[in-house]
Amino acid sequence: MKRRVAISILGTTLDAGKWDNRWSRWRPTVALCQQPSLFVDRLELIHDDHAQSLSHRITSDIGTVSPATEVRSNIINFRDPWDFSEVYTNLRDFARSYSFDPDTEDYLVNITTGTHVAQICWFLLTEARIIPGRLLQLSPPRDREVEQDFVGTYRIIDLDLSRYDEIAKRFASEREDAASFLKSGISTRNFAFNKMIGEIERVVIRSAAPVLLTGPTGAGKSQLARRIYELKKNQRKISGPFVEVNCATLRGDQAMSALFGHVKGAFTGAAGERAGLLKSADKGVLFLDEIGELGLDEQAMCLRAIEEKRFLPVGADREASADFQLLAGTNRDLGEDVRKGRFREDLYARLNLWTFRLPALRERREDIEPNLDFELRRYLEREGENITFNKEARERYLTFATGPQAVWSANFRDLSASVTRMATLAPHGRITTEVVDDEVLRLNAFWRRATDDDGTGTIIEDLLGAEAAARLDRFDAVQLATVLRTCREHATASSAGRALFAISRQEKKSSNDADRLTKYLARFGIRFEDVKQP
Repeated sequence: MKRRVAISILGTTLDAGKWDNRWSRWRPTVALCQQPSLFVDRLELIHDDHAQSLSHRITSDIGTVSPATEVRSNIINFRDPWDFSEVYTNLRDFARSYSFDPDTEDYLVNITTGTHVAQICWFLLTEARIIPGRLLQLSPPRDREVEQDFVGTYRIIDLDLSRYDEIAKRFASEREDAASFLKSGISTRNFAFNKMIGEIERVVIRSAAPVLLTGPTGAGKSQLARRIYELKKNQRKISGPFVEVNCATLRGDQAMSALFGHVKGAFTGAAGERAGLLKSADKGVLFLDEIGELGLDEQAMCLRAIEEKRFLPVGADREASADFQLLAGTNRDLGEDVRKGRFREDLYARLNLWTFRLPALRERREDIEPNLDFELRRYLEREGENITFNKEARERYLTFATGPQAVWSANFRDLSASVTRMATLAPHGRITTEVVDDEVLRLNAFWRRATDDDGTGTIIEDLLGAEAAARLDRFDAVQLATVLRTCREHATASSAGRALFAISRQEKKSSNDADRLTKYLARFGIRFEDVKQP
C-alpha cells in the first residue's frame, strides 16, 4: 500500500490566531491530519523564516492529533506572495528538486492555504505533471456548534482529464465548433482541406504572428480571413476592427497614403489628415489581399510596421503606432517573386512563418456538394426564397460539377454565380433538368472563352495548376499542350512517343521514344501516368 504524502503551505492567517483557544476553531493544516478517512503518513509543510514559531506550534499539535504523521519543514521565502512569477518559480523549483516516488507514494497538494496566486501555481504544476499528484481542498464544518472537534471535510480533485469524459467531449466539441466556424458551417469532406483548417484554428487562437493565405483567385482567401477575424474576436483575442484592402488597387503615391496615412499638406490635395489603414486596424486584424502587388517601398514600410508596430505617415515628423495582426493573401508564388527581385526577401521570411495554401475547387471535388447546399442557403438569406433541386436535376448537376469537364477556372466564384443563375431561373422554386442543362452549356461556353481556342490553358492547368500554368511562356505552353493531348490519345509512353517523334525516328536520331517523352515531361514535373485519359 502506498504511503500518503501531503504538500501544503502553512496558513499564516487560518492556522494562526490566539493560541489559548486554538482547539475551539478550524485550522486547515491541523485538520488535514485529523480526517478520519484520510491518514497522512507525511506532511511537507512550506513556510518562510518569519513563520518558524507558528510552524513549530502547528507541528506540535499535529503530533497530538496524529502522532504517526511525520511533519517536514520546508522554508521558502517569498518577497511578494502575490507576484505570480516569483511564486511560480519558487514552487516549481521546490517541485523539481523534490524526490518524488509515485510508485510507492501517493501525493496530495493542499490548495486550501496560501494566497490565490499560490493556489493557481499549485494547479498549474499539478496539471502539467511536474508534481505527480492530485489536488486536495479542505472545508470547515458547516455547523461549528455541533462539530466540536472542527475537523471539517475534504475533497480530492484529480486533474487527469481522461477520466472526465464529458469534459473531454466538451473540449473536442469546442474545437470542432471553431473549425466549423472557419469553414462557414460547411461540412467539407476533403481530408487535406479539413486538416489545414484545423491547423489554422490552432495557430490563430494561440498566436498573433502574421498568416499568409495563398491559392488561386476565387479559392476563398478573403472569406477565410474574415472568419479568422471573427473567431479571434469571439475568443476575445482582439478588440479592434477588420480592415481589408486589395493591394492591386494601390498605385503610386496614393499607396503610401492609403496604408500609412498622411498629415495635412503632405502633398498636393492633402487638405486634411488621414489615419491610414494600418492605424485603422489598431487592436484588430489587417488583411492585405494580393500583397504581391505592393511596391518595394511599401513592402519595406510594412515590414517595419509588422516588426516594430510603428511607421511614419507621409509628410509626418513623428511616428505613429498600431498593434494589429496581419493576414496576407496572394495568388502569386512569392518565393519566385523573391528570386526575381519583385518581392522583398525579408518581408517574405516574416510572412512565411505560417503559410496555408487554399486549394482550387477542382482539387476539392468532393466538397462541391456541401458547397452547393451552402450557396442555396446563402441565396435564401439574400433573396428570401427557398430554392431546391428535383432529384434528377441535382444528380445531373453534381455529375457535371465533379467530373473532369468542369474547369471551375474562377473556383468558388464560378460555383456561386452558377447557383445564383439556376436559382433565379428555377420555375416555382425548383431547379429542373432543363435549368441544369442550360447552365452546363453556359459554363462550358464561358470556360472556352476564358481560355485559348485550342484549350491550351485548360489542359495544362489540369496538371500543373493555374499558378504554374500562368508562369509558362506562350511557346512552352503551346508545345506542352500539344504533347499532353497526344499523350491522352495513347495508352503507353512508347506509343505516344512514336507519334510525337515520327520524323526523327525515321532519321535515326533516337530510337527510345518513351525515354525522350519521359525526359520532356519531367522538365515540367509531370509523369506520363499523371496525364489522365479523358
